Amino acid sequence: MADEIIRMLAKDAPIKASAITAKDMVERARQIHKTLPVATAALGRALMAASMMGDQLKEDNGSVTLRIKGDGPLGGITAVSDSSGNARGYVAQPLVDLPLKGPAKLDVGAAVGHTGSLTVIKDLNLKEPYVGTVPLVSGEIAEDLTSYFAESEQIPTACALGVLVDRDQSVLSAGGYLIQLLPGADEAAISAIERGIQKVGPVTAALQAGANARGLLEQVLSEFELEPLSIRPVEYRCYCSRDRVTAALISMGREELESLIREQGKAELTCQFCDKVYRYSKAELEALLSSL
Repeated sequence: MADEIIRMLAKDAPIKASAITAKDMVERARQIHKTLPVATAALGRALMAASMMGDQLKEDNGSVTLRIKGDGPLGGITAVSDSSGNARGYVAQPLVDLPLKGPAKLDVGAAVGHTGSLTVIKDLNLKEPYVGTVPLVSGEIAEDLTSYFAESEQIPTACALGVLVDRDQSVLSAGGYLIQLLPGADEAAISAIERGIQKVGPVTAALQAGANARGLLEQVLSEFELEPLSIRPVEYRCYCSRDRVTAALISMGREELESLIREQGKAELTCQFCDKVYRYSKAELEALLSSL
């Protein structure tokens, strides 16, 4: 099943919805960061949430960043999406391992922590980005995102995110959905959505049964007539390059570059998102210094 995001509207109720399947995206993140299962699940949920939110942006060069800082052993999660839903991210402590919360149930909430914050940064190519922060509700990420939309954007939202990890620690399935009520939604619409959520159950179970992104929404919103708005492929994508790293070195300024050359004689910079290492010799650093 290809990684993709679909956005739909209900024709007969003020409801908009997005769904994602992202097995390859989350597996790529696992391979890059060498995460253990609970860290894979937590990072995967954050990546998919950022991806769906990025896909909702109207600005072509916009981006959405999620920063989750909890008091759990993971230490923190960062996920960034472009406006096409392509996401990248990392977790501070990828080698965290915790006992299962139940049969085949990873304890993401305990790994993230129940106390802390979720921050959403939307770069809309304005002078200042939009920043909203809410306290963590459970550390399960989907519930925390629901709280963010209610408090910061005043949008009633139902969110589900799931990552299923195989016995060899690879990703078996990953997906989720965002269902949001628009102005004018009534109690009947809310009740119908709640019935659909209960009927479908965990996202990973629906995916394992063969549902794709469209199928997820059609099952959860089975009582509504749906109209597809867009569907697009998504992937784990990092935008780092030697030119960007060089610009970062130059931005350090003359004094810090001189200190780096004097104390280390070289530089090795690692991208947090893809773990690619960029190496600079003493001669290359001196050439940068002379260019300032």
